[in-house]
Amino acid sequence: MNNAGKQSAVLNDSFMKGYRAMNVRVILSALVLVMGCSSWVAAQAVRGNPQAGQVVYEKNCLRCHGDKLDGNGPEGQYLIVRPANLQSLTSRSKTDWELLITISHGAAFTPMHGFRGKLTDQQVMDVLSYVRMMAPFDPLS
Repeated sequence: MNNAGKQSAVLNDSFMKGYRAMNVRVILSALVLVMGCSSWVAAQAVRGNPQAGQVVYEKNCLRCHGDKLDGNGPEGQYLIVRPANLQSLTSRSKTDWELLITISHGAAFTPMHGFRGKLTDQQVMDVLSYVRMMAPFDPLS
């Protein structure tokens, strides 16, 4: 084999190694993306116990949000900023994550205080499950 043939073979071999490395990177990236998304989907599917959530809701939330989750609880009428109507399209279009953040940390400039440290993570998930059972997620709102 002459010198030009050897250089061509080396370049071709080098190109193929780079091509294979690029394919491996693409495949690994796709695999990481699929695994990451599937764990996010699985996390969205993990729910609390709505029956236990109802008990927690009645103890901690009912007085402001009401038994129909409409924001007309017995103490809600005395608040300057009315409690959220969890049956409204605005509330029902919020993601589980948004509701979890609000339950945990409260809502700024409202009487809605956070329950982080007062409720366990499981109780928060139970309340969310109860709210979603009573006012299902509606992303098109």
